[in-house]
Amino acid sequence: MTEPQAIAERELCGLVNGLAQQIADHVRERAVTLGLTAAQATALRELTGPMTMRELAERMSCEPSNATFVVDKLEKQGLIERRAHPTDRRAKHLVLTADGAALRERLLELLTRDSPLAGLNPKEQRVLQGLLEQAIVPGAGRRG
Repeated sequence: MTEPQAIAERELCGLVNGLAQQIADHVRERAVTLGLTAAQATALRELTGPMTMRELAERMSCEPSNATFVVDKLEKQGLIERRAHPTDRRAKHLVLTADGAALRERLLELLTRDSPLAGLNPKEQRVLQGLLEQAIVPGAGRRG
């Protein structure tokens, strides 16, 4: 890698890390207003329908044991229920309760307000998403 390439990569990594930190701070600040932790807010945001703990953990980018801890707290608050999986006797489906669905809607409204990505129009957001997905593929660091 040449020096200009190394500088460009370092600067890009700094920008990506800075955006990730801004997003994390944004989620944390909005979560607190609803009496949630950032992890609980992330779980609610990612729970788009019935799913297993493993699926939720993947969406949260954490280990299933960490997701279980978060779900246990949300279940105690009456926001999530564990139900029998329709096709796998060993698995449980996580499902939002009515209160959980209402809180998730409020959370999504708060997260879209003043989002760190609000400076990008929908087309620019899709372009950024495509570039990030392309960069994240396994082995991307080995490309020419």
